[in-house]
Amino acid sequence: MPHGRSPTSRSSRSWWPRWSKRRRNATHWSRASMAAESGLSKSTVGRIWKAFGLKPHQVDTFKLSNDPQFIDKVRDVVGLYLDPPEKALVLAVDAKSQIQALDRSAPVLPMMPGMPERRTHDYLRNGITTLFAALDVASGRIIGSIHRRHRATEFRKFLIKIDKEVPADLDVHLICDDYGTHKHPNIIRWLAAHPRFHMHFTPTYSSWLNQVERWFGLLTEQRLQRGVHKTLRALENDIRDWIKTWNDDPRPFTWTKTADEILERLASYLQRIPGAGH
Repeated sequence: MPHGRSPTSRSSRSWWPRWSKRRRNATHWSRASMAAESGLSKSTVGRIWKAFGLKPHQVDTFKLSNDPQFIDKVRDVVGLYLDPPEKALVLAVDAKSQIQALDRSAPVLPMMPGMPERRTHDYLRNGITTLFAALDVASGRIIGSIHRRHRATEFRKFLIKIDKEVPADLDVHLICDDYGTHKHPNIIRWLAAHPRFHMHFTPTYSSWLNQVERWFGLLTEQRLQRGVHKTLRALENDIRDWIKTWNDDPRPFTWTKTADEILERLASYLQRIPGAGH
């Protein structure tokens, strides 16, 4: 590339289709391999990648929903986030199951100057538990309940707890996934007896639409992922303490995308996938 020519000039734009194919002996290009193949310098390849926003070393994943009511459910849930009903509480609800109480086979060695925290790669399992959580999308406050099993019986107990904690003059709109527990006959009967509760389901394979999943991510990153728990009770107490600390200064998540923006972006993805349908 001549000196002073923009990486997005005509020559670099014609250069891109030629090298957009995969390498013969690797799954992706590196700056060095593309420079060797094309005759350009590594710095030139880097400038072209930056200009086009290309990052061959990174990969992302996606899962298409096969829910026939996908569009309607997206509009329903996003509508609750952006324009919640009056005199109502909107709760994003789910269960984080199979949370393991893990203890390392040797004590964790703390971080020191010039040395990261160190721990053994193997661990001891001390049981599993399940956290049911409801995120108030307006305030960020969490209603949580811990149970050793994940059945309709436990979910019903959780609904009873929500019913007790939410003021009686408010309707309750629950955003849930379509897990069988949430549609069990016992749950349907309980909901029929408590008409202020309204269920809203996210589309299949669309947990990203439920804000409580983001909160679960924070719990995992900040308390569970590097935690050490010698007993199941210690794990459960840790989770309760984290919820209490969170609720002392709750932080709601801000939903910014409209349903139309989400659906338009999905449509653009589908156009790039052969045989993905409409």
